[in-house]
Amino acid sequence: MKRLAAAVAGLLAVAATACSADTASSGGLGPATGEDDAGWPFAVEEVDRFDEPWAMAFLPDGDLLVTERTGELHLRDGGTGERVEVDGTPEVVDAGQGGLGDVLPGPTHADDAMVYLSWAEAGEGGVGAAVGRARLDTSGERPALVDLEVVWRQTPKVAGSGHFGHRLAFSPDGEHLFVSSGDRQLGEPAQDTSNTLGTIVRLTLDGAPAPGNPLADEGGTAAEVWSWGHRNPLGLEHAPDGTLWSSEMGPEGGDELNVVEPGANYGWPEVSNGSDYGGGEIPDHAEGDGFTAPARSWDPSISPGSLMIHSGEMFEDWRGDAFLGALSGEALVRVDLDGVEAGAAEVYELGQRIRAVEEGPDGAIWLLEDAGAGRLLRLTPA
Repeated sequence: MKRLAAAVAGLLAVAATACSADTASSGGLGPATGEDDAGWPFAVEEVDRFDEPWAMAFLPDGDLLVTERTGELHLRDGGTGERVEVDGTPEVVDAGQGGLGDVLPGPTHADDAMVYLSWAEAGEGGVGAAVGRARLDTSGERPALVDLEVVWRQTPKVAGSGHFGHRLAFSPDGEHLFVSSGDRQLGEPAQDTSNTLGTIVRLTLDGAPAPGNPLADEGGTAAEVWSWGHRNPLGLEHAPDGTLWSSEMGPEGGDELNVVEPGANYGWPEVSNGSDYGGGEIPDHAEGDGFTAPARSWDPSISPGSLMIHSGEMFEDWRGDAFLGALSGEALVRVDLDGVEAGAAEVYELGQRIRAVEEGPDGAIWLLEDAGAGRLLRLTPA
């Protein structure tokens, strides 16, 4: 059944690509533009464009940081919309899925201007994700990252250019940094906690293993691990009630929305609600299999590239709901959350790959389209 669903998804993807080619080149929002989008509960405003955007984050003063996969970091003025490139970014491996990744203001940014970034870097053994922090200095002619230091590295570095993960999230109390770490398309290491491939790690703000982690007694790399058995978690966000959620790309089908629990094993590559590439079957999640099942999964794939959990008042009915940017699905997906339960999902077909979703200071929903369109969009109630 999973192979059949994947095959149907492939045919639909081909048809969608053919139908959306002209729309993409004209900068449209796909087939649901104009009169057809009258049923959307939001209005869409294009406010900027970027070349190969990957992530964005609002600063406490309302300005916006945007990363581009090729290594550029942009600072966009929240009032005027003017933007400037930030100096001092790290050297990145711009290949495949690698490059400059996530960006977040540190918990104490208002006092020390600290920002955290993730990227793919070269080193012994190949390539791996890295996380660093630096002070954002805006006193000169151009803003710059000052005193950039690496606080965490994905281990080990391996060949290839896929499944870095490297999404960042801070705990609600601002004491801990969570980093999602993809399996680097190797599968089996996700079940081996002596490395950090296929894991979510929990660190102090300076990158040390956080005290109280589930495998702290084992020491070494295992002491960093919060959960494991992940494939490619590209979304990481705390809900207003403090629950940590992640969105994760499955293989052919089996995309997941997970409640991230300490010491939990999410099963990859032993179980998945999707199929392996080329048609190989993987056992589905099943009660009693020893693995933690997703709160929700998708088959065919939507390819979730990001996750935001709404906490503002502009979309009051959506407060506490999850929003996923769908890449192959070319959509914004809303999931009704109730505590640790994931309920009904609503799909808004935008006709473009949505790379990132963020909430603005006023509660508006902001989207970044993937390379090829690259528009920065602001969604407000219709």
